[in-house]
Amino acid sequence: MKDKIQVKRIASALGAEIRGLELRSLSPETVQEIKSLLLEHHVLFFPDQGLNNEEHIAFGEHFGELEGHPHLENSKDEQRLFVLKASRGGVADEWHSDLSFLPRPALISILQILKCPEVGGDTLWANLARAFDELSPPLRDLCEGLSALHNAEPHGHPETMFVHPMVRVHPDTGQKVLFVNEHFTRRIVELSVEESELLLGYLARWIARPRFTVRYRWSPGTVAMWDNRCTQHFVSNDFEGERVIQRVTVMGDQIEEGNPRWAPYKSPVGPSDTDRHDQMLREFFKSTRI
Repeated sequence: MKDKIQVKRIASALGAEIRGLELRSLSPETVQEIKSLLLEHHVLFFPDQGLNNEEHIAFGEHFGELEGHPHLENSKDEQRLFVLKASRGGVADEWHSDLSFLPRPALISILQILKCPEVGGDTLWANLARAFDELSPPLRDLCEGLSALHNAEPHGHPETMFVHPMVRVHPDTGQKVLFVNEHFTRRIVELSVEESELLLGYLARWIARPRFTVRYRWSPGTVAMWDNRCTQHFVSNDFEGERVIQRVTVMGDQIEEGNPRWAPYKSPVGPSDTDRHDQMLREFFKSTRI
């Protein structure tokens, strides 16, 4: 089977285009090969697949249990699959890891593009292990001692939130990964709001540096799958016309508990108007009784 699979790297940081496979009909050996390729390249692209709903779902089930999106409209006939149209606000033009606001965020996302504009609407992915590795040693050390609050405010559900370590270890590769993103990460728990904004802003710009990324130009019927544990992605909002995708999500990844070296931030001054910045942290720790 390895002789039939054609693997073409897209960028040095991550990403490979895979040809020679029919995703609607895979042997157990080929599934294992795809898993190995995903660990190696982090995001895989399979052109000219054209899967129907049942085939898309069946392909996703090779890699784990599927769940529908908690805040978006899922397919009426299949809750594990959802469709997004750009004309309905489905363009995610901020860097993010899928569902990082959940206790067990998305493990693998599998997307098929049904309709795309002739120009624009590309998707970019970033390698979060490489982004962490290339930070200076003092900044790596600082990040490893911090945690961050993520919530679903962009989906209209700020009450859905969870705290994750800012650096996680990929359970299959052992790589350390920078696990914050500009879309869902609201606050570094152990820092003041001003300090948190400065560090998160810098890390967001750092992760988006071209040398950590790959950019992919879509064609209808292409399937992409990516490892959310070590990547972020971003949709280029530079097109006119419809852009329609359908996606299934493999859930159930358990992030190891972090070991923050400091207590959650507490303002050293008395009550003031700036307390509103800490309200989200208080609400989270009150709900978890920490």
